[in-house]
Amino acid sequence: MKNVLLIGLLMMGLSLAAQNTKPTYEREGDLVKATFFHDNGQVAQTGFYLGTKLHGEWKMYNKQGDKIAMGNYKEGAKSGKWFFWEGQALKEVDYISNKIAAITQWDSKGTVVLNK
Repeated sequence: MKNVLLIGLLMMGLSLAAQNTKPTYEREGDLVKATFFHDNGQVAQTGFYLGTKLHGEWKMYNKQGDKIAMGNYKEGAKSGKWFFWEGQALKEVDYISNKIAAITQWDSKGTVVLNK
């Protein structure tokens, strides 16, 4: 009986935690700000929509809450400089017309330029 009660309480706790991971949407002028969550409740992504397309600044985070990517969309296409954090390294990726134009990798030893 105790095991059944314990399992029931555990299931209730998990279902309550899952409710906190649903995306949120807030209107800000012509844009809609969206926030998506990891299963642990930490923010996974924040950004904006213009109609049904990604538009404006987007930020992505890992499950520990550390920023792992940041950049801009313009009517659904990646635009301009995007930044990706990987441990001690930072990659700067330039997009033109939703295609990678150049990649620069920054780390503690200096700058390494990678062209595509």
